[in-house]
Amino acid sequence: MGRQLHLNLFIHGRGHHEASWRHSDASLLPLTDIRYYQDLAQRAEGALFDSIFLADQLALGGDVTQAPRTWLEPITVLAAIAVATSRVGLIATASTTYTEPFNLARQFASIDHISNGRAAWNVVTTWLATAAENYGGAGQVNHADRYARGDEFMAVVNDLWDSWAADAVIDDRASGLYARRERIRPINHRGDLYEVAGPLNMPRCPQGRPVLVQAGSSDTGRRFAARYADAVFTAHMAKATAQEFYADLKRLAAAEGRNPAHVLILPGLSPMIASTETEARQLTREVNDLTDPVVGRKRLSGRFGGHDFSQLPLDRPLVPEDFPDPSSVQAARSRTEVILNLVRRDKPTLRQLLGYLAGARGHYVMAGTPEQVADLIEDWFMGGAADGFNIMPPLLPAQLDVFSREVIPLLQRRGLFRTEYAGTTLREHYGLPWPASAFDDPNRRVELQEFVAGV
Repeated sequence: MGRQLHLNLFIHGRGHHEASWRHSDASLLPLTDIRYYQDLAQRAEGALFDSIFLADQLALGGDVTQAPRTWLEPITVLAAIAVATSRVGLIATASTTYTEPFNLARQFASIDHISNGRAAWNVVTTWLATAAENYGGAGQVNHADRYARGDEFMAVVNDLWDSWAADAVIDDRASGLYARRERIRPINHRGDLYEVAGPLNMPRCPQGRPVLVQAGSSDTGRRFAARYADAVFTAHMAKATAQEFYADLKRLAAAEGRNPAHVLILPGLSPMIASTETEARQLTREVNDLTDPVVGRKRLSGRFGGHDFSQLPLDRPLVPEDFPDPSSVQAARSRTEVILNLVRRDKPTLRQLLGYLAGARGHYVMAGTPEQVADLIEDWFMGGAADGFNIMPPLLPAQLDVFSREVIPLLQRRGLFRTEYAGTTLREHYGLPWPASAFDDPNRRVELQEFVAGV
């Protein structure tokens, strides 16, 4: 079997289009109903997706009156999804900026145990100014400091996950020995920001450590991803920029001493699919007609650190000078560059830009037939732009069902996607190696992997 695609389902509101909640094809379940998320995860598992993903935001959006994007706390949701599924990987976002390493290590280790080895953490360094106001009110943490904190955070959580040997638990009732104390070690971390004694107060994860996902695309974010990430979510509006990102991140991973094949790159793709291209474009127009330009301006302002776009006319072609310098923005810089690249390339009006961003916030948006979607996926996958895709259906569950029913069989017939799960853990789905710990040595690593797999 040749190289295989990886597909993740990104669950977001009632779909990734900002007006999805108003469309008749969107689910009627409240966004606080756990059945909604369990059902979507079961649909993804039925279609053999590698994983599902839940994003997070640590403050209420200012556009909540017109754009219901709130949901349940994602790590808690993963626990509920874990018991409703058996194979699909489970990814949730959590911030290194506004949580403690010991708490986070416990939470994701728990999800990995509950799911029998399917947990992954999407590592973010939170940029929202409104989030800072909910965590002490000390002001927004700047870009460089967020990543400096993130580096030390990663050192602590990885040490905590490695603080138990895979064979530490004996659970021998006859002898009265539950665990080998010599196979559990403190970490005694003393850094600039954290002091953590350890060890973690639970046994080693079924996967050794949860899979690590990251989405930073700035220069600092790329280096962070190359150092830590097993999978990288990224946003590109053109194949050429995706190829540049792909080659650069693989190079950076190699420079970190890692196998580039073990850093999977998954661009976002939000396809509106119908039996003909005309029907797909008509469906897109239907949803676009439900958008509110006021909401779009607010969202664009948030992307540029609160910059005021209210004076820009809706129907004049935009120029880069209409936007602040990305280097001055303490928000997610990678996304500001994506938007500016689109402005330079296409010179859209503000109305057109807001319509495009309404579809998937800067990820690749298309409207077409199943064959056109499959062709694009194959082209990027074979052309050095992706190891797979972060699928972002504009309407949920309707467009997920169309993708699963119409596109995935085409990919399978082309030999690009699995026809059954070959393993049970997310590491197995992603083809990732077993993470060594301080207790491992080359002679015992295979033995320990077999031991944990049999637990």
